[in-house]
Amino acid sequence: MQPGTRHSELTGHHGSALKVRIAAPPAEGRANRALVTFLTELFDVPKSRVLIERGIGSRSKRVRVIAPNHLPKGIAPI
Repeated sequence: MQPGTRHSELTGHHGSALKVRIAAPPAEGRANRALVTFLTELFDVPKSRVLIERGIGSRSKRVRVIAPNHLPKGIAPI
């Protein structure tokens, strides 16, 4: 995750991970909340189905999206 950008977007792969740019600053958990909101819209799920499992204070995170209703192009189900 790259916080503090002009707008939120999925930018593709970074190794085996996905790279996401988030338009919120990293202070006070704002970027994490914005990431969850962005992913709920991207995968068409309620916020309760997006979980940050690891890396809450890091740019590198493990996020779980439970039962997504939509998969963006280029993302395969696991």
